[in-house]
Amino acid sequence: MVDKSEKFNWLVRVGYFSRAILYAVLGLIALTSAGRIAEGTNGVFRAVEDYPAGTVILWIMVVGLTAYALFRFCSLFFDIENNGSDKKGWAKRIGHGGSGIGHLALAYSAYEFANSTGGGGDGAQQAASGVLSVDFGGTVLGILGLIFFVVAAFQVKKGVSGEFMHRVSPQAPDATRWLGGIGFVARGVVYAVIGWSLFRAGFLSAGANQVKSLGDALASLAGEGFVFTLTAIGLLLFGLFSLVLARYRIIPELDSSAGVPKFRT
Repeated sequence: MVDKSEKFNWLVRVGYFSRAILYAVLGLIALTSAGRIAEGTNGVFRAVEDYPAGTVILWIMVVGLTAYALFRFCSLFFDIENNGSDKKGWAKRIGHGGSGIGHLALAYSAYEFANSTGGGGDGAQQAASGVLSVDFGGTVLGILGLIFFVVAAFQVKKGVSGEFMHRVSPQAPDATRWLGGIGFVARGVVYAVIGWSLFRAGFLSAGANQVKSLGDALASLAGEGFVFTLTAIGLLLFGLFSLVLARYRIIPELDSSAGVPKFRT
């Protein structure tokens, strides 16, 4: 049984707060600092590190991103978002599991900076290199790339349809719908870039050094003019949207008698 106590509830909200910092800083440095965005995801954590009380913020991100990852794993294994077990439901749950893995990796990167151990390497490329070193590793990366393509499509669909509002309290600000809509579309663009990098590394033998993390994917769009600018603005807005969710997201909990997900009101 998953613990759905108020402690879990608040940990998830800290997770959304940490996600807000991550995406807002990513979008901000993309729009204001070409040097920093060229560093990819590490540039985000270096920027946070330079803020007043930056180390404290980094530790909050470590806890929050880990909590958010566990929340997504609960969606995969326990279906606490009540997506169901049909093909569409499993597609969403697997997407949440992928999100959990990605945010756990981001939490580890934040830990490296918070713990002053550098974070100088590219974790995504190192992990990809390890996968490629085993039998059928290329196939695994290629399939993972295809999954990212599917997740990217879901992100865009979610942004356009506004279905994400079903998980947001009616007390949320009126701007929540368009903040999330633009943000999800921008995140879909970035996920598609990550998916293509994994597809190339796995099926086209492009090498692990082509695999991109969140920040690297945005940085790779830097030469695309207005596409880069619009995506950066969208990610900044997604950060603001995540801040709204930290307060107004309806966190699911389990009915202790039936073991069925229900939503907090």
